[in-house]
Amino acid sequence: MHSTVSGPVRPRVVVVGGGFAGLAALRRLQRTLPPGAADLVLVTPTDYLLYSPLLPEVATGVVEARHIAVSLRRLLPRVRLVLGRVEDVDLAARSLTLQRPDGTTAPMAWDRLLLTPGSVTRQLPVPGVPEHGRALKTLVEAVFLRDHLLEQLDLADALPDTPAGRAERAARLTVVAVGAGYTGTEVVAQTQRWLRRIEGRWDRTRAAEVRWLLVDVAPAVLPELGPELGRRALELLARRGVDVRLRTSVVSADDGAVVLTDGETVPTRTLVWGAGVVANPLVGRLGMPLRRGRLVVGADLAVPGAPGVWAAGDAAAVPDLAAPADGGDLPDTPPTAQHAQRQGAVLGRNVAADLGVGRPRRYRHRDLGLVADLGGWDAVARPLGIPLTGPPAKLVTRGYHLYALPATANRVRVAADWLFQTLLPPESTQLSVVRPEDARIATAQGVAAAPA
Repeated sequence: MHSTVSGPVRPRVVVVGGGFAGLAALRRLQRTLPPGAADLVLVTPTDYLLYSPLLPEVATGVVEARHIAVSLRRLLPRVRLVLGRVEDVDLAARSLTLQRPDGTTAPMAWDRLLLTPGSVTRQLPVPGVPEHGRALKTLVEAVFLRDHLLEQLDLADALPDTPAGRAERAARLTVVAVGAGYTGTEVVAQTQRWLRRIEGRWDRTRAAEVRWLLVDVAPAVLPELGPELGRRALELLARRGVDVRLRTSVVSADDGAVVLTDGETVPTRTLVWGAGVVANPLVGRLGMPLRRGRLVVGADLAVPGAPGVWAAGDAAAVPDLAAPADGGDLPDTPPTAQHAQRQGAVLGRNVAADLGVGRPRRYRHRDLGLVADLGGWDAVARPLGIPLTGPPAKLVTRGYHLYALPATANRVRVAADWLFQTLLPPESTQLSVVRPEDARIATAQGVAAAPA
């Protein structure tokens, strides 16, 4: 008889979510842990990291969709990639419930759990928005929005010059965008300029006929960039003919119109929903303390009262140690890709320390700056606190995106896209590869619709 002697069981480190924080954590663990020190597992719905700040450029055809999809398998050769979504976590049993792409479920054990599921589009309980609102958080949504806008102008161009035809034409040539933060402002600004460049596509329709309406309950555009740059962006949008209505929101929507809180009913076939983000619904099902919907963690990114569990990124309420001390509670770091990437690196370091390699540290980082691309040579940026507009801001914006993209191959491809768009006519083809039902927020982002 032969006996088999098995070696020590290696701890299993499971990371939930392959976004900026999850990728950064696993890259740090790959570099820090010696081979064989732990089994690294990533559970994520897709096999790529989506560089979401460039989604508006995908929607306008400036950047090819695959060029902002960074291969996780290529960047994480020591990690076992498991496609699926985590439905629940059992802290006592150190197990999670995995839902596979085919709809079946299976348990998965873990020794260390890193929660980085990211965020989803905020869905307010507004009647009609789940059915008719279109967000910009995934590649599916970006590709659909591009084709949808082209289709609306195609249909409008073919309508007869009758009272009924003119009314329908006006509705198809009206775009209502909700949210004057990054998503809404960039989408409106970039798409408006893109349509101006391709207006020769239509016989009787010009881009100037498209009515753009940008609404937000906030008192300013791009509040994250400060009042001065927000005012500059507002002035630019006004010069381009965009109707910006602040302190205004949506009461209801259907397939033919949007009703606003200022009392106007706007006939439209296009509602772009960019009303901010919230933590992935997974964190609300864990039974752990939340702060403003995000999972409470310490400055070391560990979840209090849950040994072996850490969290980072948009789904985690991380105290901002770099914020000015005013004697009260520290604010949380904002849900930005910049914070998620840097929190992920600290998260990987601290988990490695928990496994006996290196020393832990607390997360402390001051923003390098924020940028917003408004199409053409227009942009606003605040690198290291310095306000910039126009071409200098545009150069900083594109330089930052190339720096933040986590793979050289993707940087080269995106840079080439920008070069080709400068030298060649803009893309204006309608592929119609995404069904409208697949582009609904709940379906595209894998979340439940907001309650009615």
